[in-house]
Amino acid sequence: MKIAIIGFGGMAGHHLNHIIPRYNDANVGEKVEVKGVYDIKSERRQAARDLGLVAYGSPEEIWKDDEVEAVVIATPNDMHLPYTEEAARHGKHVISEKPASNSELLVSKMYEAAEKYGIVFTPHQNRRWDCDYLTMKEILDSDVLGRVYRIESRVMGSNGIPGDWRKIDAQGGGMMLDWGVHLIDQALLMTDAKVVSVDCSYSYEEKEEVEDGFDLEIVFENDISYRIVVDTNTFVSLPRWQMYGLNGTACINDWKLNGKIVTCLQRFDDKLEGIKAGNGFTKTMADRRKETVKESPIVPATVRAWEFYANFVRAIRNGEPTIVKKEQVLRVCHLMDLAKESARRREVIKETF
Repeated sequence: MKIAIIGFGGMAGHHLNHIIPRYNDANVGEKVEVKGVYDIKSERRQAARDLGLVAYGSPEEIWKDDEVEAVVIATPNDMHLPYTEEAARHGKHVISEKPASNSELLVSKMYEAAEKYGIVFTPHQNRRWDCDYLTMKEILDSDVLGRVYRIESRVMGSNGIPGDWRKIDAQGGGMMLDWGVHLIDQALLMTDAKVVSVDCSYSYEEKEEVEDGFDLEIVFENDISYRIVVDTNTFVSLPRWQMYGLNGTACINDWKLNGKIVTCLQRFDDKLEGIKAGNGFTKTMADRRKETVKESPIVPATVRAWEFYANFVRAIRNGEPTIVKKEQVLRVCHLMDLAKESARRREVIKETF
């Protein structure tokens, strides 16, 4: 299956050099070949030629190329909708880089175009296949921690907002549309429960027109509180994941899955000794005796990272439903819209969905 890429920047290179070869190497379906690319910048078109790819002079050249069955749209976020509508009108199937677009309304229009012209459309929610997320999902589903009541997901760094268009609001910049779309997607897949409230604050420490971080609290109908923190000005990162249950706690510190699971063998310790704590004394916050807990290593989940492209090909060839479902994508967009409104109004938004 021959495809073209529109927008030959960082994510396009990732598709070309990593994601597609990984799928092809897995030998799980029809091979995918990138025939060529289009980019508004001449130097990027030349870079494509240097790699032996076709450098299309315009999107219209892609639409006219009968060999190209699908396109990957890896442009700034505000251009995802118009390119998708044009691709659909010309019968080309579409993978859109995330977020599909800047709001739930605009994403709905992308699905409307796909349905009108009968093409396969799917956003590339690649972090559904992150090993750290899948590992935490397995821990939750295993009930090893007992009833889980809180989950914390953090992505933190000290390098500021990425450059270029990612600092421009109209083009879909800001960390909510950059990282939030991934972490919210993971949150909504972590549990089947409905969301009942959203509370979010944005950070503008860099004084740009878009947020350089955010702190989002989602409460689910099953009483799980789920906190997502993204920060680009943190020089000491906190754990990537923490999951709290009545009978234990799981922690993943980083992308390499360093961490542990601690579960209790004896819920209440009748021999607990207190400790000096600051200018006082506490038993409540004292470390447990080793005899009352069990420490276990993090066991990485099995990851089939090639599954996205395998599903995309089967959706085109066999009519298989896309693994990234329309209702899931719109739910993520709806939550992002609510988070933005919560931050603007500085209040909790209560809505069940």
